[in-house]
Amino acid sequence: MAKQKINIGLIGSGFMGRAHSFAWSNVSKFMDTDFEPVLKVMTYGSKKEAAEEFAEKWGWEELAKDWKEIVARDDIDIIDIVTPTYLHKEIAIAAAKAGKHIYCEKPCAISYADCLEMEKAVTEAGVVHYLNHNYRRVPAIEFAKKLIEEGKIGRIYHWRGAYLQDWILDPNFPLTWQFRKDMAGGGPLYDLGSHSVDLARYLVGEVKTVMAKNYTFTPERPLPGKEAVVFRAGSNNATETGKVEVDDASFMVVEFENGALGSFDVTRMAGGRKNYNHFEIYGSKGCLSWNFESMNELRFLNLEDPAGEQGYRTISATLGGHGQAGVWWGPGHVIGYENTFIHAAADFLKAVKDGSVITPNFTDGAKIIRVLEAAARSSEENRQVLVSEIA
Repeated sequence: MAKQKINIGLIGSGFMGRAHSFAWSNVSKFMDTDFEPVLKVMTYGSKKEAAEEFAEKWGWEELAKDWKEIVARDDIDIIDIVTPTYLHKEIAIAAAKAGKHIYCEKPCAISYADCLEMEKAVTEAGVVHYLNHNYRRVPAIEFAKKLIEEGKIGRIYHWRGAYLQDWILDPNFPLTWQFRKDMAGGGPLYDLGSHSVDLARYLVGEVKTVMAKNYTFTPERPLPGKEAVVFRAGSNNATETGKVEVDDASFMVVEFENGALGSFDVTRMAGGRKNYNHFEIYGSKGCLSWNFESMNELRFLNLEDPAGEQGYRTISATLGGHGQAGVWWGPGHVIGYENTFIHAAADFLKAVKDGSVITPNFTDGAKIIRVLEAAARSSEENRQVLVSEIA
């Protein structure tokens, strides 16, 4: 039986545009969905030739210069937002008012206030809204959640999170939009920290207090030239520089509402680290450890085993009992980063079909940014900040 078509409008392209296009193109082939996504139209902005090449490669049927054209179209069901962070709010609010379901890249917005406006708009419109913190949909992490909910870890004492990259280590890497506060909100504190805080909220609980130190190691960078984007320096204007307005690294120590203590270490200045997303959780009955560089493996220590038999064991999260791993290739056949986007797309389409809630969403996004704003304030004022102070 033919599946019902559902039309997607993509706002933006680039690195995340490729990941989302891959997911929409393949989700109905691998997952049991009621819809078949149609890659209907995408924006091209000022780079039409590049957008035409992108659209041809990924199968987008049409191009539109202005995102507002796409939002206004009656034949578009879902607006997919992969723009720089500062554009999320305006697009999401307009899409909600037009009755479109919204699939949006993280971080939610550049401020807690903006997130609240987005949350209000989607709530009033009654549309499905999703914020793509895709690491939640790694099968090993889904299994970690299951172990925690079953009480296998017991009372959680500690969260230790680290998200480390090195793509701006070169001081001549140009001043792209990721270094501007009005466009990015923050540096790795927002970009990487939002992922880590989302996982901590998902696995441990809400954050109550934050003590943080943010630091900028390279205060000025060359202005960007052609093709300078995330992860790729492209060219730069070596004779002109601009001020870096965000952090290069951030350390946070937090207290969770349930009494657990946590630490977060995020940076883009860690040599040799490309996408080191790692956490450790220590509890009264057991401990967990995960690293994206071995994303199919979860390390688990059961403290209730006999003392002589205790030790971390590695669980290969590739079985049917490990989240959505079972729909793929079979036990022991690993899956990758791109599969998490397909998992998210499948869950999103199900929520659209059922009219149900999918998480994380803009409500979660607001809570994440609230924690990160508390961290920024803590660093600026050199004090511990209650998350509830951010209003």
